[in-house]
Amino acid sequence: MGLVFIILGIIGSFLPIIPGPITGWVGLLIIHQTLELDGIFFLTVTLVISILVYLIDYIIPALGAKKFGGTKWGMWGSTIGLVIGLLFLGPLGVLIGAFFGAFLGELIAKPEKSETALKAALGAFIGFLSGAFLKFSVSLVFLYYYFKIVFGNLDQIT
Repeated sequence: MGLVFIILGIIGSFLPIIPGPITGWVGLLIIHQTLELDGIFFLTVTLVISILVYLIDYIIPALGAKKFGGTKWGMWGSTIGLVIGLLFLGPLGVLIGAFFGAFLGELIAKPEKSETALKAALGAFIGFLSGAFLKFSVSLVFLYYYFKIVFGNLDQIT
């Protein structure tokens, strides 16, 4: 069950409806509880990292959009475009949908300034990619530790 949460955490790195690293952390918690390991320091540190990454993920796209002159419309458009892109185009749709969603959101906010909307969409997109990369990296580290814990305690599992 812990591995399921770790994998959901990796998927959640790209889907805004799943809090990636926090979900992955639950997987680490499950394996610690299942094997009855004493890892309170490890679990505390990884929980703090998960929460920080979760909070930072909301700041990075905003900073990217703001740096390029964007609005909240672009950020919301990016999120909605990401979900729609994923549903219709699969993993590639995450990238395409996020960019076009941000662009359309900015066009709604400032219909007379398409060049500004394009720059802001680029900023929101870069911010989204940065946040996703950060979450994905942390989630992969959690996957590594999950397997390290499992293989280090094979005698308890078998």
